[in-house]
Amino acid sequence: MKTPLSRDALQAVRQVPLFTGLKDDTLALLTGGALERSYRRGTLLFSEGEPADRFYVVLDGWVKLFRESPDGNECMVGLFTRGESFAEAAMFDRLGFPVHAAVAEDARLLIFTADHFLSTLEQNHELALNLLANLSGMLRYLVRQLDQLTNQPTYQRLAAFIVSLCPRGAQRATVCLPCDKLLIAGRLGMKPESFSRAMARLKEVGVRCERNCVQVDDVAALLRFANGCDDAETTRQSTFSPLPLT
Repeated sequence: MKTPLSRDALQAVRQVPLFTGLKDDTLALLTGGALERSYRRGTLLFSEGEPADRFYVVLDGWVKLFRESPDGNECMVGLFTRGESFAEAAMFDRLGFPVHAAVAEDARLLIFTADHFLSTLEQNHELALNLLANLSGMLRYLVRQLDQLTNQPTYQRLAAFIVSLCPRGAQRATVCLPCDKLLIAGRLGMKPESFSRAMARLKEVGVRCERNCVQVDDVAALLRFANGCDDAETTRQSTFSPLPLT
């Protein structure tokens, strides 16, 4: 008999844009076939070209999506952490995974199999329409992110990224980043040296970084610094998230 998801896992699932606004019983239907697994850093989750028969939600840790150049170098496509999903678009079009996925830091993941997820949608048209609406919202969300990458200074991008990792409603927070800062720099569209300068700039709003731990003394101040907005929820909705697989 399958073990029900923990409360912590369900909280992470509710953060995923794809599942926004779903009722508890509806969410239970979708997560009924999901499997919770833990992986060590460096584990390859899937390779480019493999059948896209599943997608993932990150419960803890970090996962990177990447492609390999002819000379063997990695080109990072996305970086995902708690409350984010990846590979759902590839699962829907069934054309195979377009990139590789590997665990960047020890991670706990929720795996949704395509067979269970899609059959649940087929049996519940209202649910399918709800998810279509959420996918549309995700597309608008990505347009806002692209606008940020084009127009925001590097320090504001980093501020928004750190805000997205802080617990909701927290006045102060300590968040953990991947040890390899190159991953975050790539996700935010900046060079490694720009990342260091941007982090130094955040000291003026009470942000301190020691190794991979970032201490935020005043989350509200960081929110305002990120985009000049006093509305915390609006700022959270504009924080960075990686592009979905297409």
